[in-house]
Amino acid sequence: MIPLEEVLGSAAPIADSRIQGDGPEGRLPITAEMLRNEPSGNIFGLTQNAGMGWRPDALSGPQYVIVSTMGGLRSEQGEPIALGYHTGHWELGLLVRGAAEALRAAGALPFAIYCSDPCDGRTQGTTGMFDSLAYRNDAAIVMRRLIRSLPTASGVLGIATCDKGLPATMLALAGTKDLPGVIVPGGVTLPARDAEDAGQVQSLGARFAHDLVSLDYAAEMGCRACGSSGGGCQFLGTAATSQVIAEALGLALPHSALAPSGEPVWLELATRSAAALRRLHGLGITIGRMLTSTAIENAMLVHAAFGGSTNLLLHVPAIAAAAGLKPPSVADWIRVNRATPRLVDALPNGPRGFPTAQVFMAGGVPEVMLHLRRMGLLDGSVLTATGDTLDTTLDWWESSERRAAARARLASAAAVDPDQVIMAPDAARQAGLSSTVVFPLGNLAPQGSVIKATAIDRSVIGADGVYRHRGPARVFTSEHDAIEAVKGTHGQPVREGDVIVLIGMGPSGTGMQETAQITTALRYLPWGKHVALVTDGRFSGFSSGACIGHVGPEALHDGPIGRVQDDDLIEIVIDTQTLTGTVDVIGAGGAVLDPEACRVLLADRPAHPGLAPHGRLPDDTRLWAALQRASGGTWAGCVYDVDRIVAQLNAASAAAHREHDR
Repeated sequence: MIPLEEVLGSAAPIADSRIQGDGPEGRLPITAEMLRNEPSGNIFGLTQNAGMGWRPDALSGPQYVIVSTMGGLRSEQGEPIALGYHTGHWELGLLVRGAAEALRAAGALPFAIYCSDPCDGRTQGTTGMFDSLAYRNDAAIVMRRLIRSLPTASGVLGIATCDKGLPATMLALAGTKDLPGVIVPGGVTLPARDAEDAGQVQSLGARFAHDLVSLDYAAEMGCRACGSSGGGCQFLGTAATSQVIAEALGLALPHSALAPSGEPVWLELATRSAAALRRLHGLGITIGRMLTSTAIENAMLVHAAFGGSTNLLLHVPAIAAAAGLKPPSVADWIRVNRATPRLVDALPNGPRGFPTAQVFMAGGVPEVMLHLRRMGLLDGSVLTATGDTLDTTLDWWESSERRAAARARLASAAAVDPDQVIMAPDAARQAGLSSTVVFPLGNLAPQGSVIKATAIDRSVIGADGVYRHRGPARVFTSEHDAIEAVKGTHGQPVREGDVIVLIGMGPSGTGMQETAQITTALRYLPWGKHVALVTDGRFSGFSSGACIGHVGPEALHDGPIGRVQDDDLIEIVIDTQTLTGTVDVIGAGGAVLDPEACRVLLADRPAHPGLAPHGRLPDDTRLWAALQRASGGTWAGCVYDVDRIVAQLNAASAAAHREHDR
């Protein structure tokens, strides 16, 4: 027990503590005109700058905001003093420092502000996940407020990495469209030699429960998964895909997404991005000029070509909305995904599954963009963080020493042919890489749903490119119960051929939690590819069966998925060639029924008796769920549409007054 005296303290440090000090020497660089005409805050800001130790004679330069999601506290040697939540934000301070030093050396005044982020891997299967998606909106608001709180800023640099921190940063910069801005993607973790990756280790519990791994193996692999101490996970999940999107939008410098964290090619991003920000300022190019509808379209094409996470279907529309642009519709996503096959062979979907650091060395985003430009799909007229057009950037990349060096490094250090990582369209089709996203409809998803078709194990797809699955429903209103059934540790185990129906996981039930612990387990259990999952929640793409998410309407808002019962017969059909799909209840009680009978069945049944918002759903997230629902829901990107919210509040207030006057 710690003694009380150690907590209460003593008189000793009081005698050595000052209660008065000398102010900084020198003079503020102010003029009589400034004193007469400028807001008092501008003058007080200079006082604060000097008070923090900046030389008074160096206060006249342009001011730039560096906003990051840095977390944890490192010693000068990199040892942990206080841990961050994840490796993704652990090394970001090095980029913040590098950028700040570069700006200071150029005579500018850098300001560093912070809004750290959670870890979706750490919160899997816990109530911490209830805050994950809602955090994105909150953080973007906080970042924008902090940026606006320096009204003398000449530009903003956003440094972030992971699942929600980087999307939040992109939303923040998108809404700061009158300033120049650059995103610095925080990179990826190196793959560890002779070890599992950070995605695969998330299935250790499920594999251990099925006697597929030993306790010793799980302990060793769980320890060794990270080959470096910083960066987002080594697979093309939401963290890596967000980096890809930042560069594809033109907000990040060419060949910056997926750089290996802590390495020289990552560290130099700080100084180059700082220079780019100063260049944009000098050219008068703002975020609003870079972030256009054409840039959004380019990013969607790159997403399809990479086979990126379905979570970006929430984030890209939100970025567009923050920039004041029309968000892409489902029809837009379908059109884009039909235009290009997947060109990138990355973890977790394969067929070989290269880690993201190797995708970077194969050429990363600009290499993929070269293929898209040759296909006539990409609009190269957009402005980018370089201050020039995308076409100019790609012309440089095609013949650059950097491209040649990166691809040669991959071939020599890993004995990997870069053209097997990022393929030309014909080679990709020959390798069986189909397009990325399908939006199944049906009596279970009348408003639509999402499946990452590239995540379906190729062995369960027919020769005609169509995945077909028919099986009995296993309905769960609790993710905890569902994962126990997958592990076989409680109740009736999930078996090959089943269709897991996980309901109440949408915004109103859990804050639209990510159910990746289940999809990851199915990805790495031998029979998992023969199990399907249908949910009104979301996941990041770790699956090998047909995992269908974002089902609308969500169960708690009268979605028919909330009326499914155990042993209902469900049929899923996904055509990976035409990018069409259906998800339907086709029978009950062991009998196949005609479509009209199924429609009546789902219309007349009461909701599942266990369906309810999670008992520990925070009030903060309940508010988020209500606001985003009033703004168009998940298909609009889970945004806050202020005009729609205000209109609904005013209408409700007027109705309440009329009722009162009666």
